[in-house]
Amino acid sequence: MKLSNFSFDLPSELLSEYPSDHRDESRLMVLDRKKETIEHKSFKDIVNYFHEGDAFVLNNTKVFPARLMGNKEKTGARIEVFLLRELSDEQRLWDVLVDPARKIRIGNKLYFGDDDNLVAEVIDNTTSRGRTLRFLFDGSYEEFRQTLFDLGQTPLPKYIKRDEESFDKDRYQTIYAKHEGAVAAPTAGMHFSKHLLKRLEIKGVNMAEITLHIGLGTFNPVEVEDLSKHKMDSEELFIDQKACDIVNNAKKNKNRICAVGTTSMRALESSVSSFKTLNPYTGWTHKFIFPPFDFNLADSMITNFHTPKSTLLMMASAFGGYDFIKNAYEVAVKEKYNFYSYGDAMLIL
Repeated sequence: MKLSNFSFDLPSELLSEYPSDHRDESRLMVLDRKKETIEHKSFKDIVNYFHEGDAFVLNNTKVFPARLMGNKEKTGARIEVFLLRELSDEQRLWDVLVDPARKIRIGNKLYFGDDDNLVAEVIDNTTSRGRTLRFLFDGSYEEFRQTLFDLGQTPLPKYIKRDEESFDKDRYQTIYAKHEGAVAAPTAGMHFSKHLLKRLEIKGVNMAEITLHIGLGTFNPVEVEDLSKHKMDSEELFIDQKACDIVNNAKKNKNRICAVGTTSMRALESSVSSFKTLNPYTGWTHKFIFPPFDFNLADSMITNFHTPKSTLLMMASAFGGYDFIKNAYEVAVKEKYNFYSYGDAMLIL
């Protein structure tokens, strides 16, 4: 499999800038790998494909408001700062991306807020766009975090050209988000409403929650034709014993295990034992899944419709079968499904 295998024409109008009116009423394409059939449903119909004892694996990471708009000292130049990773809470150190990067050098100070109530100093260059900032703040750590979050905006994907709107803070997040640390949402999970989760629970479907903090690396373009040479950025992952018990019991009883999103699937495949059971895990993963790949735990997956040449499309193709997914995407374009973060969903059985 080469990078060019994952190229296709995606009309720009299918990149969805707004979510559906109701979470569980986005469209759902259902792919049956054995029968090679394609059905067109509403997302809330997903309840009809699962039964008592089945397990869903949910990524409960929470997106934090990672985008800050600031001004450079002296010149007042407008600078966008994208918070990537906290390096030290004591020293208020963060890895960030800056745009435009060419204007920012070590020693520069950046000011944020109408009253310049937050100041940061550039102390390191990490990549061409990346910097390390030390925030200068006199208050407590809790006050610092609150100030950071008050000034921050929802880190909407770059393809969304509009400004952040009030609903984005809620809708660019799953309803079961718990642990802050992601700079992008696990979008397949955004289709679940409280009512739909309740219906699944009443049916006897079990929910295993893992936490994988999504970084921007998930969306980095693949720049090598030979996929085996692509390196994924590391992302922090936590899997507890409770989640393992739910998944392993479902497998033992031959029930269905559904990975909700590519991040949940990466989590499962990052901590599978030689006996094909799930182990607890605390650490980092840089697992890159592309065809051909033997999946060990999940036998179904919910995922959104992804952009050409993306690692997310590659994983979906590995799970659904390259030719079948390619055909499904042709159907999706023809039927005008919405793509990407605020787009529609696919269930692969």
